Amino acid sequence: MFNNQAQGGIKGIFKWVTSFSDLSPLKKALLLLPFALIISFAIAKFGVIAAGGLLVLIVGVPLLYFIVGYPKVGIAALIIASFFLNYASEFLPEETPLGIVMDALTYLLIFGFLVKQKYERNWDYFKDPISYLILAWLFYNFIEAINPASPSILAWVYTVRTVAFIMLMYFIFVYSIRDIKYIRFIFKLWLFLCLLAAISGIQQELIGLFPFEKTWYYADPSRMKFFFVAGHLRKVSIFPDPVTFSYNMVVAVVLCLCFIPLKIALWKKIAMVVLIPMCILGMLYSGTRGAYVLLPAAMAMVAVLNFNKKLMLFVIIAGSMLAVVIVMPTSNPLIKRFQSAFKPSDDASFNVRAENQKRIKPYILSHPIGGGLGSVGVWGRKFAPNSFLANFPPDSGYVRVAVEMGYVGLLLFSVLMFIILLRGINNYYLIKNPELKRYCLAMILVIFVYNIGNYPQQALVQYPSNILFYLAAALLNVTLRLDQQEQREIEQKKLDALAIQ
Repeated sequence: MFNNQAQGGIKGIFKWVTSFSDLSPLKKALLLLPFALIISFAIAKFGVIAAGGLLVLIVGVPLLYFIVGYPKVGIAALIIASFFLNYASEFLPEETPLGIVMDALTYLLIFGFLVKQKYERNWDYFKDPISYLILAWLFYNFIEAINPASPSILAWVYTVRTVAFIMLMYFIFVYSIRDIKYIRFIFKLWLFLCLLAAISGIQQELIGLFPFEKTWYYADPSRMKFFFVAGHLRKVSIFPDPVTFSYNMVVAVVLCLCFIPLKIALWKKIAMVVLIPMCILGMLYSGTRGAYVLLPAAMAMVAVLNFNKKLMLFVIIAGSMLAVVIVMPTSNPLIKRFQSAFKPSDDASFNVRAENQKRIKPYILSHPIGGGLGSVGVWGRKFAPNSFLANFPPDSGYVRVAVEMGYVGLLLFSVLMFIILLRGINNYYLIKNPELKRYCLAMILVIFVYNIGNYPQQALVQYPSNILFYLAAALLNVTLRLDQQEQREIEQKKLDALAIQ
């Protein structure tokens, strides 16, 4: 019903536009003249504020309407915004609160979902273990607000937005994605955005940084200390850090490898074949060692899920080539850094992380619900700079969960990740449609890659990785649901055919 009302509103707008276009030039001028005078007066009187307000009315109000009334538009806008949020911040003053954009998109999608549920009242989509565990995790995050060990409630407020509220997008995705055409569109958009990111990373490495990029790099001394390693500046592309860049490049390669075998146009296969080396180059230019092991790990998972001779032969050949690259002598700093990812005991930074984890272990064991959400990292340093955890470098996403939310939180989080993967693997074997089966496999690998990457680094806290992770989790259930609908339609057609006979 809500969709019908939204569509009626859109049709009314188009009807008005069509009627207006049929008017004579004189009538159009007379109708528009009052608006032109009002706008001119407002800008002359109030300047930039009036211009900004008019821009919000002209662009913002229709966009708001589309996001609430058409969640598919909102989901696409959310994905695009999550990719370019950091890149846009490089053009703007540092204090510009761009995070509000993501908050607004998230809340509008949630609002649209609640309005639609007022009419549909269909909660069947969410009767699965993933939904229950996400709700449990959200509840636990809210309980952390009253954690007696938490040094600041403001740190919790700022952190819960990207850690907990983003998880609500899982329900939006599950509810709003209802056809295979839209799934195809999402994957096309996803890969196109990754292509732009890969091009940006290659440009930064081979051509050099744009002036605004250079300004952003050098604006924070601690940023340069982290990004400049062994004489090489780690590239971030359009993302906030090299880790997010590299992990999303690995995810793009995984998607391409899963989609190339599909029955699609030849030019699409060629495009994905071209995209793979571009993303691998981007991954290398990021200098993130944790990302280098993700692609072999994903291929190993594929071999486990699809055990056959041809695939095993491919894995053996690929593994042999990888082994040669790992042990071969080289003077190339990128290859040297790649090789070090497979020799962690020789890596000084790995040993430092291991020492940090050993140092924080007694604290974790003595705080079953942790030190409070947001007590570690940027918000911890900002709102509680003198606290014990403020300057602790968690590095690992799992270690951060253990420190901030205790071993109880780590157990709950680990169970959630396990159930998501288990559900995906079960669905993969249940799905019969070859295309949907491929999509499900791709999402399993995306979730697997992010989970492996979450151990050496924090893989699920930055945009767009956090959005894409819960999109992948939602698609595990959506693909099975669409397949079951298709199978029921096939069975019904068979029954109708038998009835006619």
